Amino acid sequence: MNHHTDSPPPQTPLAPRRRELLAWGLGGLLPLQALAQNTPVAWPSKPVQLIVPWPAGGQTDLTLRILCEEAEPLLGQPIVVVNKPGAAGTLVAPALKAAEPDGHTIGQVPITVYRHALMNHVPWDPVADLAPIVQVSGVSFGLLVPTSSPFKSAAELIDWAIRHPGELILGSTGIGTTAHLAMEDILLQHNVSYVHVPYKGTADQMLAIAGAQIMAGVNSTGFAPWVDRGQIRLLATFNATRNPRWPDAPTMRELGYPQAVYTSPWGLAAPAGTPAAVIQKLHDVFHRAMVSERHTSALAKYDQSLDYLNTRDYRQAVLATVEREKKLLARMNLLAKPA
Repeated sequence: MNHHTDSPPPQTPLAPRRRELLAWGLGGLLPLQALAQNTPVAWPSKPVQLIVPWPAGGQTDLTLRILCEEAEPLLGQPIVVVNKPGAAGTLVAPALKAAEPDGHTIGQVPITVYRHALMNHVPWDPVADLAPIVQVSGVSFGLLVPTSSPFKSAAELIDWAIRHPGELILGSTGIGTTAHLAMEDILLQHNVSYVHVPYKGTADQMLAIAGAQIMAGVNSTGFAPWVDRGQIRLLATFNATRNPRWPDAPTMRELGYPQAVYTSPWGLAAPAGTPAAVIQKLHDVFHRAMVSERHTSALAKYDQSLDYLNTRDYRQAVLATVEREKKLLARMNLLAKPA
């Protein structure tokens, strides 16, 4: 009797049902797993906002818009640039602190945001409230003198300042700016006292140097056209390596100041608490976008170079800078007094 061969075994009708249950069970597990890892299942699920703490149409804004255009196809969502200028580029910090930590709001964060919180009482803490994603770029700072200056090298200027306490008249772009700290760091090593003249902006300061109203000044690459026209002389830069545009200008590091690397680096950050998997994806997307020929050309146009650091190294660099500047600002008496 062969009837068992043509009649299905009793458990067979249950097999699809069991598969269905298993599939449902696994399907049910995936969102739970995602929740446990705090990772959204589908990110990004809407356009990503990038807060830029500078006016539209400025150098940083223009290069960031190109970076976003390169990143959009990799991200699969539009990136909307939101300009929040004012307060020396620090408005990005409270905006990110207030944003949902879901990866749909990020910001461009200049290193000065961290310094501002050391110098002033603010209701946000960039170390605790921001999650670094990737470091993108920085600028070149130079030590500049009028073309008529007797100083032909940075060493000559520093030696003269050591021998003539309180007589060097030096300009910067403002109290506590990178330009101010960069030179102060060097002069403090020699206990040099000098007259510091803070300017509101690059144009005012360049006119003062070119017209020999001050003896020297430190500025970022806004000095380029003045140097090119021969109105101002560049004695040294604060880069880690020589700037290819001014190959004859030594770095302060070469001149015996290993700590004197000031490039005012900037990067992208998200609100603290943004899932690690989302930070990783943001890093990967923007890293690919920033090495694109179109973006690197845009940076080069404004004498900026790629200064890439991955998420972990960027976080470490920020913490190291905060520690170093805390000590320097304390010596300069610029740290916020305890409330």
